[in-house]
Amino acid sequence: MIKLELADRLKELPAYLFVRLGEMKNQALANGVDVIDLGIGDPDQPTPLHIRRALKRAVDHPDNLRYPSSYGMKRFREAAATWMELRFQVAVPPKDVVALIGSKEGLAHFPLAFLNPGDITLVPSPAYPVYRIATRFAGGEVFTLPLLPEKRFLPDLESVPKTVLRRAKLLFLNYPNNPTGATADLEFFERVVAFARKYDLIVAHDAAYSEIAFDGYEPPSILQIPGARECAIEFHSLSKTFNMTGFRIGFAAGCPELVAALGKIKSNLDSGQFQAVQWAAVEALENGGKDVRTIRARYQARRDILLQGLDHLRLEYQKPRGSFYVWVKTPGGMRSEEFVGRLLAEAGIMCAPGTGYGPEGEGFFRMALVVSEARMREAVKRMGKFSIHPTGPPAAASQKRAEPAAAR
Repeated sequence: MIKLELADRLKELPAYLFVRLGEMKNQALANGVDVIDLGIGDPDQPTPLHIRRALKRAVDHPDNLRYPSSYGMKRFREAAATWMELRFQVAVPPKDVVALIGSKEGLAHFPLAFLNPGDITLVPSPAYPVYRIATRFAGGEVFTLPLLPEKRFLPDLESVPKTVLRRAKLLFLNYPNNPTGATADLEFFERVVAFARKYDLIVAHDAAYSEIAFDGYEPPSILQIPGARECAIEFHSLSKTFNMTGFRIGFAAGCPELVAALGKIKSNLDSGQFQAVQWAAVEALENGGKDVRTIRARYQARRDILLQGLDHLRLEYQKPRGSFYVWVKTPGGMRSEEFVGRLLAEAGIMCAPGTGYGPEGEGFFRMALVVSEARMREAVKRMGKFSIHPTGPPAAASQKRAEPAAAR
């Protein structure tokens, strides 16, 4: 057998977080544990029936069984553009929209269009791991932007050294944020666009959770900012919005040159998303408003049950107004992976360690709102019996709890 040696880019990668979480869960299940899985952000409810029916109709149409366009079929891009206008009052021509095989695919491919070896990407931490991984795969270097509670989990752009900015090409952002649940307002995005134009930066905004929001909050789009279409591209996903994670469908929209470059990469690396899935997405975008309201209400009810339980347990957390995650501080200064391992072993609750999202996630863990209200109550009950929950006066913990991270 020949000698096999992995490429350096692969050797440097740790095991992907969600693969490790799946392995931990499977081992616990094999040991007979009744696992309450709050680890991976995969909706537990089915895709709405009218969307599934649209998929079934499309599968039976011969025209949808051939190679699709890498950019996405015209009808899908029109539906996405119309949805952007209705949702954000942003006029994006369909030609400036590209279909994605899930937003993860688009985020992973995008740096290939612009980064040369030695170029720098500004990457938040904690953050979705793909931003960092995609930069490294493209030959770029990562400069970390810490997301800190005292900054409401917004990056301090002015702290980036000028020597870094001279080599920086790309800035990743994600609001509502995974994993912290933080949110940003238009004033923050105005500062981002001004910063990007000043230093010739491309902004890639991951808006996968733009439709999962609570307490009447409506997350904005960076494309609402004047000048954003000269420097920004926004990535949207139907996965969480319509419980369509398995469909693998999303889109990117924004600056024409950025969208075209991503489309060129995709035309050379993939053959586009199955058109039947795109037709299902058209149905979701055009007729899924009621579904969004139902899904939001369900997650808010679960969030409120979990937060009430965390208050009772005197655990400090970041109260989310967006996304379907709760970012919780580990008790007693315990390390993230140790706490998550013990929580699974002793309480049968699967969570994600904060360090899976970068070094700045140490001391935190993420809980996803992806189980029923009854199971969420059970999780809280089990945590109450857990042997290492913190001690101390409830009032002190309540005072220290982070406020919602909406930019003021």
